Amino acid sequence: MTAIGTGNTVAVVGTGTMGQGIAQVALVAGHRVRLYDSAPGRAGQAAGGLVRRLDRLVEKGRITAAERDAARDRLSPATALAELADAALVIEAILEELSAKQELFRSLEDIVGDDCLLATNTSSLSVTAVAGGLRRPGRCVGLHFFNPAPLLPLVEVVSGFATDEAAASTAYDTAAAWGKKPVHCADTPGFIVNRVARPFYAEALRAYEERVADPATIDAVLRDGAGFKMGPFELTDLIGQDVNEAVTHSVWQSFFQDPKFTPSLAQRRLVEAGLHGRKTGRGWYDYSEGAKRPAPHTAAPCPAPDAVALHAKLPGPAAVLRELIEEAGIKVTRDRTPGESEGFLRLPGGACLALTNGYPATSIVYDKYIRFDLSLDYRAATRIALAASETCSESDLAEAVGLFQALGKEVSVIGDVPGMIVARTIAMIVDFAVDAAARGVATPEDIDTAMRLGVNYPGGPMEWAERLGAYWVWDLLDSMHHQNAQGRYVPSWALRRRADLDEQVLSS
Repeated sequence: MTAIGTGNTVAVVGTGTMGQGIAQVALVAGHRVRLYDSAPGRAGQAAGGLVRRLDRLVEKGRITAAERDAARDRLSPATALAELADAALVIEAILEELSAKQELFRSLEDIVGDDCLLATNTSSLSVTAVAGGLRRPGRCVGLHFFNPAPLLPLVEVVSGFATDEAAASTAYDTAAAWGKKPVHCADTPGFIVNRVARPFYAEALRAYEERVADPATIDAVLRDGAGFKMGPFELTDLIGQDVNEAVTHSVWQSFFQDPKFTPSLAQRRLVEAGLHGRKTGRGWYDYSEGAKRPAPHTAAPCPAPDAVALHAKLPGPAAVLRELIEEAGIKVTRDRTPGESEGFLRLPGGACLALTNGYPATSIVYDKYIRFDLSLDYRAATRIALAASETCSESDLAEAVGLFQALGKEVSVIGDVPGMIVARTIAMIVDFAVDAAARGVATPEDIDTAMRLGVNYPGGPMEWAERLGAYWVWDLLDSMHHQNAQGRYVPSWALRRRADLDEQVLSS
């Protein structure tokens, strides 16, 4: 183990929310901590704030009064950068501006010892570029904590192009010694979390712009239908629309404006209007006192059909619907329609009810089709989205609504678009994750760990690829690409290779 020992000083430069959080982590772990901020008096104020945080930890029983007193004695503000000379580790948490970070590290290099590790907490800038002006760039590493740093366990340990393996190892082991869950990753735009998570926000915003549904309904479908703790609109309101949009724009620019990462015009307008979310009192939702949260669009109760006919087998996780339907007391017979390869349920009125496959329901012009959205667990899901073709009648849609309501699900009827809401979001996240693993950004295990701990996903995207089958994900995205050939939904070659392997296993 190469962790920096608790006998060594850790310095934190930048005393905003993130800087104070990182300092608290190091302080509670037993280090001497020195705080510095370029704004006069700010470091002293931050030290006072940290002491108050320690007091609250005592009140909650997290640490003892003696431990608080010892930690307080190890904490000191610095009035000049030169006072950080004895630090074994310096972590910067200043503004996200490359030139400012480069200038800081060049100054530090003239102050600290040759064995001092320099770490940047950047979330969107290149660690390689931050270290580019140093005489010894090998000792510069990314230590990306997540906010709030004392509570969230994930730390991305980012190796720049010139980062020494020993420096990355020391950073990793130190974060682990502080009780965090570190993951190794290469220096690519967005690292792991901010790269792989982009579709969670982007596809919701795209669906909103396509008038598929309103923000409250999209949030509810992803939350109640897919198991995410928060929907993308409420989450970006919490993060800050300005912060989320800035990261999206940075990643897009860093990938040379790849259409897969294209920012949202709707979000840009929200930011321009100063509606940044909770911190400004309004974003996608109104947070002013007494404001009522809009409810998702939910279908009125409809009678359930007495029986449905199953044609072939429903794909992937949707296969369990047969059991759920029978458990609800609805008879399932066999549909003998010739020439159909897709698994679907035939409703009494003749409409086909099928899992979304990347094409809109209306694309099948010769039949009445209703698509239902993906869920990773149809038993646990409490809401399902439906989209009907233009050839379906109101009674056809009512039969589909009543069927899912009989299974204990709330139903949201949305606009008929390729991939619906959950399926397009999950498929894009899986594709981003598979592509990142193939490019050596991180191991599949670290990618899943990062997404579960960094953004609280209900599972890891590499795990989702196994459960859904890479071929199903590839086929859905390929179908969406044929509906929108601008490049946003073209599947990665890594996903294509994995899909081919899946097909070979199934056919062997």
